[in-house]
Order: sequence, then C-alpha cells, then structure tokens
Amino acid sequence: MKRVVMWLTILLPVLFAVFVGGAYVLPADISVRRSIVIDAPPATVFALVNDLKAFSHWSPWSTLDPKMTIAFAGPEAGVGQSMTWSSTNPDVGKGTQTITASDPDRRVSSALDFGDMGRAAAVFDLVPDGAGTKVTWGLDTTMNSPFERWLGLWLDEAIGAEYERGLVRLKALAETGALPPPSNP
Repeated sequence: MKRVVMWLTILLPVLFAVFVGGAYVLPADISVRRSIVIDAPPATVFALVNDLKAFSHWSPWSTLDPKMTIAFAGPEAGVGQSMTWSSTNPDVGKGTQTITASDPDRRVSSALDFGDMGRAAAVFDLVPDGAGTKVTWGLDTTMNSPFERWLGLWLDEAIGAEYERGLVRLKALAETGALPPPSNP
C-alpha cells in the first residue's frame, strides 16, 4: 500500500505538470474556416449573411433547438444589428452576435459573446466564382486557460462540421429560396 501511495504522490503532480505545461505548447489562437460555392450572385448571398434574422433561419443551430428564444436589436440589417439567443440545449447554449462590419457583396464580420464560454469573431467572405459566389465562413478565437487550449484541438472539427451544415442550408436558401430539411448529426 505504501508503494501505491508513493507512486501516486509522484505520478499525479507529474501528470498535472504535463497537462498544464503541454497546454502552453498548444496554440492560443484558433481559426476555423469552411467554404462552399453557391450558384447565386454575391448580392443574393450577402443579403442572407448581412441580416441576422435571415441567419437565424439557415443557421445549423436553429435545427438543434427549434424552441430556442431569439431576440433582435438594432437596424434591420448590417452594422449594429444584434441577435441574442438562449437554449436549454447545451449544443446551442446562449449568447449574442453583433454585426461589426459590412462591406456590400464582399464581407460581413460579427462579434460573438458566449458569456462565461468566451468571445469570438465570425466572418463571411464572399468572392465571385464564375456565375456564383464562393462563401467562406470563419471563426477566430483565443484560448486562454490550459483547459481551453486542449479544447482548441477539438474546436475545428466540432465547429467546422456545424459550419458545413450551415453552408449547405445557406446554399439551398440562396439558390432555391427554400431550406433543406434539417439534417442533425
């Protein structure tokens, strides 16, 4: 029994040091990007990403909790428009998104505030692609604590999958005017 206690006394601090020290080797700044080509002109796509009321319809999170509460403030669209959401579903959570910059038919930037879960910046870049538009949806955030940095290893996969679902819904809405049926993972 003494040996087990001795090994635990040595092993636990070593594991803790590896966890904390290893976290600071991991990047603090995380960037997630996903793209899709939409068979619609940039102006059509821009109207859907520059209006958070439209975003709330094609967002991948709207299918995860159709009962989430959403409130809008500010102008009808563009800079200053904000959306606050709240859900009991932990995959949706609660937070606020505010459009911070809007360059017609090119780019829309937003600030995201997830309360205790942190802050992030989101961006939609629109680039003409033949008769259509290449849309890149991005997220940039900073992971501060050791736990957050380890979580950052998983963020691209988790958020990226949601962004891909959302871009498919955006594509359908921009091209046909209708949303596809929900396809939750």
